[in-house]
Amino acid sequence: MNYFIGAAMGEETRVLLTLFIMFAAAKFMAELFERLRQPAVAGEIVAGILIGPSLMNLAAPTEITSILAEIGVIFLLFNVGLETKPAAIFKVGKSAAMVAVLGVVLPFIAGWLLMKAWGSTSVESLFVGTALVATSVGITARVLSSMGLLDAPTARIILGAAVIDDILGLLVLAVVSNMAAGAVNYVEILTTAALAIGFTVFVAFVATPVVTRVAPRVDQLRSGHGMFILGLVLCLGLSVAAAFIGVAAIIGSFLAGMAMAEASEDHPNMHRQINGVTEFLVPFFLVNIGMQLRLDVFRSPSVIILCVLVTLVAVATKLFGCGLGAINLGIKRAAQVGMGMVPRGEVGIIVAQIGLSLAVIGPELYGVVLFMAVATTLIAPPFLKILYGSEPAAQAEIGPADAGGIVASEDLCNIG
Repeated sequence: MNYFIGAAMGEETRVLLTLFIMFAAAKFMAELFERLRQPAVAGEIVAGILIGPSLMNLAAPTEITSILAEIGVIFLLFNVGLETKPAAIFKVGKSAAMVAVLGVVLPFIAGWLLMKAWGSTSVESLFVGTALVATSVGITARVLSSMGLLDAPTARIILGAAVIDDILGLLVLAVVSNMAAGAVNYVEILTTAALAIGFTVFVAFVATPVVTRVAPRVDQLRSGHGMFILGLVLCLGLSVAAAFIGVAAIIGSFLAGMAMAEASEDHPNMHRQINGVTEFLVPFFLVNIGMQLRLDVFRSPSVIILCVLVTLVAVATKLFGCGLGAINLGIKRAAQVGMGMVPRGEVGIIVAQIGLSLAVIGPELYGVVLFMAVATTLIAPPFLKILYGSEPAAQAEIGPADAGGIVASEDLCNIG
């Protein structure tokens, strides 16, 4: 732990002190960054770096902080889902699918080629490529939410692409992990894919209408706060279901929010309650990312160079790959989508941890991937703020033509 926490202090007190330090540091840095006209998200991640083991050593990642971080991002995506109606996602479905596919293929190939050129083994190269595939949509969602842009058309594309990206990334990770173990279990991979797709379709087309019909009755519960309780049950329940079938829990929570989006429109109190829970938990998610950065990887000049190269490839491939998938919307919106898919966050860290646990990557390469995950998470928010700015076009609707990949010429003129 850290030197401020004495050995005589009880475990409960140590945990409370750690949480206090994390939360206070996050809010302080968030306020500082806002005053500097920078995204609060970046400030909260920097807070984690400052108080973490690499610098001040006031707090360190533990099982408890990791669990709180996971719950934090689950509620963040649930909150985002509440602002996203299924129809809005379906409306940009083709664009989202194209963004997701290109955002998986290009980073994976580029990461693999970079590591092969660096002299790494095939398995090491595959794991780095897999880490570049990941997208932490929670970071982008937090930035867009703070700017009031969750209803922007490009935000919908990012959210839709993130769901598809997670399923594709899961399959890539399954294949690479099996190859590292010596064999590829195709039946297991196909089963996971079918379950993931089936789960998403079921929630979108079956669960959503059911929730809309049931909500008025739930709202009459004598215990009170019926909609809030229903929201918590759905959020946690679908998160568990998603994790059980092999998809990230945050996809389940996002789908749970979408399922309640229409039913919760007339319940502003429920939104305020969820916002309160989210505001408390999300800082632990962001600070935990920062605390995991290992600055000791910079002891070797060659590792520093590799960190920079991997990070540059990570940013460029998502920016141009995902941007190319949305190029029909105009260059500026394509850049918004591309940058929105850049953060790797906790997803990239998880891939690195799996590689380390399988002994297919060493501590140095683990540190490189960790650096890339945190760096991309810090790089994206300021650029998102610049790309969106206060332009009226960001709030414009994508018309029916999006199904074929074309936007009205007047809209493109506004963007350009």
